[in-house]
Amino acid sequence: MTATSSWLDDAVIYQIFLPSFADSDGDGIGDLPGAIAHLDHLQWLGIDTVWFNPCFTSPFRDAGYDVADYLNIAPRYGSNQDMEAFIAEAGERGIRVLLDLVAGHTSREHPWFLQSASDPGDDRYIWSDRPGEGFVPSPGPRPGFYLKNFFDEQPALNFGYARPDEAEPWRQGVDAPGPQANREALFQIMDYWMRRGVAGFRVDMAYSLVKDDEGFSATVTLWAELSARLREAHPGAVLVPENDHRLAPGKGAAAGFDADFFLVIEKAHGLLFNNGGAGTLATLPDHRHCYFDATAPDPETTLGGFLARWTEHQEGSGGRRLVVLPTSDHDYSRLATAPRTAAGLGAAFAFLLTWGSVPSIYYGEEIGMRYLTSLPDHEGSRWSPGFNRAGCRTPMQWDDSLPNAGFSTAAPERLYLPQDPAPDRPAVAQQLDDAESTLNRLRRLLTLRRTTPELRTTAATRVLSAGYPFVYLRGDRHLVVLNPAGASREVTIPELRGVAAQALENSGVLIGAEGRITVDAFGYAVFRLEDGRESRG
Repeated sequence: MTATSSWLDDAVIYQIFLPSFADSDGDGIGDLPGAIAHLDHLQWLGIDTVWFNPCFTSPFRDAGYDVADYLNIAPRYGSNQDMEAFIAEAGERGIRVLLDLVAGHTSREHPWFLQSASDPGDDRYIWSDRPGEGFVPSPGPRPGFYLKNFFDEQPALNFGYARPDEAEPWRQGVDAPGPQANREALFQIMDYWMRRGVAGFRVDMAYSLVKDDEGFSATVTLWAELSARLREAHPGAVLVPENDHRLAPGKGAAAGFDADFFLVIEKAHGLLFNNGGAGTLATLPDHRHCYFDATAPDPETTLGGFLARWTEHQEGSGGRRLVVLPTSDHDYSRLATAPRTAAGLGAAFAFLLTWGSVPSIYYGEEIGMRYLTSLPDHEGSRWSPGFNRAGCRTPMQWDDSLPNAGFSTAAPERLYLPQDPAPDRPAVAQQLDDAESTLNRLRRLLTLRRTTPELRTTAATRVLSAGYPFVYLRGDRHLVVLNPAGASREVTIPELRGVAAQALENSGVLIGAEGRITVDAFGYAVFRLEDGRESRG
């Protein structure tokens, strides 16, 4: 059983990709003091949880997902004291902090690997005496080859194999000394940062630890033991895994994770916001042929596919399972990726904040920052010839100042990545006083979610129309209407005939007396239905 914490039920997560958020010292790279300076923005917006990408010491061959020291903040971001200051300042504003735990591999520069590459008796990593798929020649005096997880610079930590194989005699079981040492190390890392005030961890590639683990049963057992130990030491600690689409529903709860995470690896997200390339990162994600597409493709395939996956996941997880559903992230193109424009973001945010999932907002999405093409490969951003993750990692746009939009005082050529060069690039300062800006629309929806329990995670959800528009009821009194299509749409809901509805947030939606709903292009609304309305569930 999962140990879901009550605060996560109602959380709104904001993901900060630290090198691109705010630069305080003019070196062109974002840092913790810069992030501290913008905590008031997050509080004003309505954020209560920050998730940082890995910010530990690293050679940054993969933007920090190659950790060289889990217990120290990378100097370019500041110090451990700066992280503790961020946690304290955030806490004063009611904001918790999640760190990203890279559990399955380290950098080749981590002392653990340097020791293992020098000592044939050290089994903290997976070594073979012969070449093979995924194996890389030893860079040290130790002969043989080590297994990588992704890039060559990311040697896989040894958590053992679920099954022996006579053809690979170097496989070790999960109870061997090396795998057990790595389990203990994971706990010590989590304990170290929990003692410094973090609320928990998003776990990178959580289900990749035990190799050849069909059904992930050995990995689930590993996490169940670790999560139980963590909660015993730190009640209320939260663990959220990066999910694998091959994972059967219910595995996350069995592992002790507090929620599941639907994004690029979980194909359900792709049916909503991106279909081409979802789950593989093989090509630039194609925002056509998904439900939130202005051309309004077949909703039976897109929205219907999502609803089927959602239902399967919930029923397979015991009937109610927390799911983190994000706008995008550091590996995924932004909501505002051509041909999708800012016009369609309101409906997307309305869905993410009312569906009953835990929303995660990637930095800059609140102003409609765009995915940029034709950027350089930077810190391993080019995952494949067709997809460069740099496009979703560009510097935050705080104001309209030149040349760096308030991100940094450095010369433009020194920035972590180039900024959006468009004259009309969105920025926080430009949108503050515009009631219909992306920023203020999102803030109103966040306020509505915070003040309306039925729009959060515990109320029942009932779909009334699964097309264009999408209409669903939260609890028994709150109606949500969405039309991501680029043309007006209408539908008649007999159940709403003669029902009075008070608009709590409305952008282009009209409900007629006969239950006919008319919605403008990209329209959305949240209504409270009349008191005393009979349940029709």
